[in-house]
Amino acid sequence: MKTSSSFSILFWVNLSRTKNREASLYARITVNGKRAAISLNRKVLITDWDSDRNRAKGTGQKSRILNTYLDETYNQLFQAYQDLKSEHKQITARSIKARFLGLDAINRSVLDIISYHNEDMKGKLKWGTQKNYFTTQRYISRFLSKAYKSPDIQLRELDYDFIIKFEKFLRGYIPQDHQRRMGNNTVMKHIERFRKLINLSRKLGWMERDPFINFKAKRIKTERGFLSLLELQEIEKKNFTIPRLQLVRDLFVFSCYTSLSYIDAINLRAENIRIGIDGELWIFYNREKTTKPIYIPLLPKALDII
Repeated sequence: MKTSSSFSILFWVNLSRTKNREASLYARITVNGKRAAISLNRKVLITDWDSDRNRAKGTGQKSRILNTYLDETYNQLFQAYQDLKSEHKQITARSIKARFLGLDAINRSVLDIISYHNEDMKGKLKWGTQKNYFTTQRYISRFLSKAYKSPDIQLRELDYDFIIKFEKFLRGYIPQDHQRRMGNNTVMKHIERFRKLINLSRKLGWMERDPFINFKAKRIKTERGFLSLLELQEIEKKNFTIPRLQLVRDLFVFSCYTSLSYIDAINLRAENIRIGIDGELWIFYNREKTTKPIYIPLLPKALDII
């Protein structure tokens, strides 16, 4: 098997999560331009970190202990790379991370890949996306309990039959609360997230066979409806006796006049409202999901709600 042509290890501090002038330390593995980060569960004062040497400054006891730990971590990561290379296994940033963390054993399970994914994606995925994965994981656990009378199953046991049974379980699942049964596209969303977990398992070398190889997603194209001007005006005029519902109405109407999603409307702050090139008030904002900058003129009705 072809091995990597480039490999590097870098220690860095996450300045975006600074508290009391301390930042968390991470190791970054890079193989052929692809990266994987590992939290080292250590903190360092920003003023004590040498970003050129990627080590703690000075020769004091705290610095020496931390640098010794970093040297040991470097050697262990390099050894993980060397071991994978000598075993003729696929070398990726993620596979080295898995070997370092002791997560690449043969008998890995569904819960193992879920735990690995949650740790690996921490800080990478937006909370809304993470929440969706947590929901899918709950359904996986309920399916395993019902179909296999077990909280977990080995990844090597997964096959096409497992996928079909999981899909059937999702379609027939009856929620215990007020929610309705899942529609087709919601079922496919859960299947797609599970598929991503399986693909991650294969990249890590935890699985050889792909249980999804013969599976085809059955998406149903839907036409989204939209409000007429008259319907929107009816909502605007509607008065609620409950303050919470009044707020919900205002948020909805505000989104109609600004094109902002719910999460973007909730995250909006006073500093996002500025004077635009026309001398009027505009919204200057980076979207939560894509982080892309947007510039929206504030229409009179949206401004009234503010």
